[in-house]
Order: sequence, then structure tokens, then C-alpha cells
Amino acid sequence: MTTLDEILRGQARLIILTALRAQVDEALNSDILIHELARFAIRKDRGWVHDELSWLKDRGAVTLVEAGGIRIARLTEKGAQHLDRIIAIEGVQRPSRPEA
Repeated sequence: MTTLDEILRGQARLIILTALRAQVDEALNSDILIHELARFAIRKDRGWVHDELSWLKDRGAVTLVEAGGIRIARLTEKGAQHLDRIIAIEGVQRPSRPEA
């Protein structure tokens, strides 16, 4: 049975990947991602966002660079394939099907 926490994390991970893709260079820092998640009523601190970024990195969906106390995440090909529904990364909510 899926818990509310698992659903929240899956949604947050999809929001993160989608926000990265929306950037010209497909990268954002963790502080900006905190604000992006808050737009969807996911209000978490930097440590929580860093944990989710590490989780995504461990599955090959993003790369991470440390910069002071923040992390810069960049979308990988695998993360883009999840967004395009070519593959499914377990633990990341599936994106909606594009409207025809």
C-alpha cells in the first residue's frame, strides 16, 4: 500500500524533473527548487530537497554539483526519458500523457 509520504515524494520528484527541463540549460539550484515545490503546496526545507535530489541522482535522473550550501541539479538523459514516458523511474510519479 502506498503511503501519503511516498505519494508526496513521487510528486515532488516529478515536479523537480519538470522544473529542470523548463530551463534552457536544464539546471536549477536547490533553493530555487524549494520555491518551485512550494507552488504545488509542497513546503519542505533545504535538507529535504537535498535528500530528494540525492535520491534522483542515485537513480541517474539528475547530476549534482555542490556550490556552497546549495546543490545544482541538472537533468540527465534518463530523467528526460522519464518525462517523455519512454521509461519509468520507480518512485517518480509518471507524467500526464500529452493532450492529442
